[in-house]
Amino acid sequence: MQPQDLVRDHTVYACVMGSRAFGLATDASDTDRRGVFLAPTPLFWRFDKPPTHVEGPGEERFSWELERFCELALRGNPNILECLHSPLVEHVDDTGRELLSLRGAFLSRQAYDTFTRYALGQRKRLDADVRTTGAPRWKHAMHLLRLLTAARDLLRTGALRIDVGGLREPLLEVGRGEVPWARVEAWMVRLAGEAEEALRGSPLPAQPDRARVEAFLYRVRRASALQAEPDHEVVQGVVGGGGAGQR
Repeated sequence: MQPQDLVRDHTVYACVMGSRAFGLATDASDTDRRGVFLAPTPLFWRFDKPPTHVEGPGEERFSWELERFCELALRGNPNILECLHSPLVEHVDDTGRELLSLRGAFLSRQAYDTFTRYALGQRKRLDADVRTTGAPRWKHAMHLLRLLTAARDLLRTGALRIDVGGLREPLLEVGRGEVPWARVEAWMVRLAGEAEEALRGSPLPAQPDRARVEAFLYRVRRASALQAEPDHEVVQGVVGGGGAGQR
């Protein structure tokens, strides 16, 4: 089975991400598609395991195998958590619906660390741009402000919302380079401080619910194994095999 066949035939959840999901799309915006596929359990019984992620088919499409997706979500990976909260769902089956029902199980106060680390990395790149060219990449600055806002509100409310709502126009002004860098920088500092303050009283649990997620993964792996047709040749070879020397 080719990697792109796994995406085509075994996707359990697919959505649109990026500017279109964030409410920041313009006529020039790409359509970034993300998805989760469930590799059939028998594929894991071979020496060559199925891939943990697949690019394509098509441009701007990226998918994760379910187990890898859950691992990253339990670590609080911002891109993965936001994928679970996209308002633009293109495909979801029963397994995908159960995955979406677990969104809360992945959320914890660990998000402060993961979102902050990601934001810090982006901020360093922006600062480097300013030093070398005199200006940041304004679109990246816009998306960093959006991420910091989402992180702050997640810590405040316990819910992750990725659509920017009423902040669309102020953020697009940043993206067009219409706001002085000093004001953008001050906005970032303020949001980071508000996120740190929100952490102290956050309704989120200290850790994600790993046991609940693991139980879900076990169920879907087991169901996939039970649905698989037995390999006749392998079964016959085991049942009709020779003596001890062949075991």
